Amino acid sequence: MAEPQLSGTQRAAIILLTLGEQQAADVLKHMSAKEVQKLGIAMTSVSAVTRDQVVDVVDDFVETLNQPSGLGPGADEYVRAVLVQALGEDRASGLIDRILLGRNTSGLDSLKWMEPRAIAELVRNEHPQIIAIVLAHLDADQGAEVLKCLPERVRSDVLVRIATLDGVPPHALNELNDVMAKQFAGSQNIKSSTLGGVKVAANILNFMDGGQDEAILGSIGQMDDTLSNQIRDLMFVFDNLGEIDDRAMQSILREVPNDKLAVALRGADTKVKDKIIGNMSQRAAEILKDDMEARGPVRLADVEGAQKEILQIVRKMADEGTIQLIAKAETFV
Repeated sequence: MAEPQLSGTQRAAIILLTLGEQQAADVLKHMSAKEVQKLGIAMTSVSAVTRDQVVDVVDDFVETLNQPSGLGPGADEYVRAVLVQALGEDRASGLIDRILLGRNTSGLDSLKWMEPRAIAELVRNEHPQIIAIVLAHLDADQGAEVLKCLPERVRSDVLVRIATLDGVPPHALNELNDVMAKQFAGSQNIKSSTLGGVKVAANILNFMDGGQDEAILGSIGQMDDTLSNQIRDLMFVFDNLGEIDDRAMQSILREVPNDKLAVALRGADTKVKDKIIGNMSQRAAEILKDDMEARGPVRLADVEGAQKEILQIVRKMADEGTIQLIAKAETFV
């Protein structure tokens, strides 16, 4: 029987486990909170790998190290090309700016290690524009969790400000980062920022609970209908699953529990149902259909909740590079 293929995160975890405690700790110091969490989980879950798999991973790592590094006069272009190829233009742009333009937002970065509710308490009494800058700096899922903890009356205002952010003046970001840096150890030396935008707002809404995203979009629509439509067009929603390729769908189905599918598909578009059932074995498809029929009527809130849970699994797989998603305007890569 062929050994299961290891993900990039699992391979990285194996490398860290072979380094020793001090060396692994030194590597983790240079990673973000989300990366540390992801690698930590992977390091606890790779105990079942075989010796041959470990040898293959280490051999590949050594081979990579022996390849040309890209150092020299063209190093900036090399780093930019590699990051764009790995992450996509949009997701790589902020990271490229920090690396190549010398940005250091240590005060704001410290928030990524905090619980969303604690961040919400920290910014609750700040001006909505400040809250928008903070949320735009966080990862989309963490930003969504913070938004959930804020009063409903400010959510739409904050998201509109995120969507309409078009760069933050250096002095303003310096001031904000300085305030955060004083509360958490760190220094700051910020040149400029390209935080925010419609895609950032859409990605944050993607992680909101069922019903909350539509409520916020509705409020935004009352203020600016065009902006509301722009955000909606960039969101990856459950119906977009009907547009992904079969290979990605098969990978998703291996991770999603059948009971969640049976509930989520009750409110799904026909195209999504056909895509999912078409990528299942005949036996599995029959079981799913029987399960859906046996359940009887299902509350709309339960359907939306199941769809959100499946989308969270899908987005996690996309973030890990296991699958590629294409939304209406390539929100994900």
